[in-house]
Amino acid sequence: MTTLLLARHGETAWHAENRYAGSTDVALTELGISQGEQLGRWAKTQPIDAVYASDLSRAVITATPAATALGLPLRIEPALREVHFGRGEGLTSAEMRVTFPDEAARFVAHPGTVPLPDGESGEDAVARAWGALESITARHPDGTLLVVMHSTLMRLILCRSLRIPLDRYRTTFPSVANVAITTVAWNADTDISADFNGPALLGYNVPTAPTAPTSPPETN
Repeated sequence: MTTLLLARHGETAWHAENRYAGSTDVALTELGISQGEQLGRWAKTQPIDAVYASDLSRAVITATPAATALGLPLRIEPALREVHFGRGEGLTSAEMRVTFPDEAARFVAHPGTVPLPDGESGEDAVARAWGALESITARHPDGTLLVVMHSTLMRLILCRSLRIPLDRYRTTFPSVANVAITTVAWNADTDISADFNGPALLGYNVPTAPTAPTSPPETN
């Protein structure tokens, strides 16, 4: 069994206005950079065998202090980048309701299966990320891995892991705090059609320090 320590990247420049940041490479704020440093201090105290990150800069920059503190290379995995929100990239929910109201309404009703215009569905995003996680865990049997990734994709992965419909990711997992840790026990046999196989959720949204700098929650 491999233990995955999933962490969301630090705060970005679009966080305060709750703009959809999917495949767009949005910069971290000063707070986001400090959150990455906090993650590094936390990681130094943990028995972590490898550090992985999405290829988007907000994940890479957040993960770098942890890899440095542990003396490990930072391994980049493009398949772990955030869901691509298409024409919704950079917009708020209110702006989407004005720009493409019908499509926005369908997305809100079925956020895991209906994509935004020209975007990627949650189903497709989970499919690519799931394959990447299978490859990563196969490289580290019985290891503990820190994986810095993204809020929406993480919640979709958790839904698939727990056999929860993807359209319920927002209600089941309302938010993911920046650099909080979600722990998943990833079994070697991830055939989730069997009763006791597949990943198990051991911890969700656990702060890396009681006094860690925090950002207000996002709703997307």
